[in-house]
Amino acid sequence: MERLNSKLYLQNCYIMKENERLRKKAQLLNEENQQLLCELKKKLSKNGGNTNFDLNLSSGSGQNNASSSK
Repeated sequence: MERLNSKLYLQNCYIMKENERLRKKAQLLNEENQQLLCELKKKLSKNGGNTNFDLNLSSGSGQNNASSSK
C-alpha cells in the first residue's frame, strides 16, 4: 500500500509539473497571439480598414481550463 501511495505521489508531482509547463506555454502563445492581432489591426487600419474580418477576439479565453487534470 505504501509503495502504491509513493508511486501515485510521484505521478501526481509529474502531472503538476507538466501542467505548469503547459500553462506557461499557453500564456506565451496567448501573448504572441495578442501582439500579432495588434499588428494586424494596425496594418488594416493603415490600408483603409474596409474589411469584413471580425478582429474582436476575446483575450484569455480558455486559459482557466488549462488547470484541468489529465
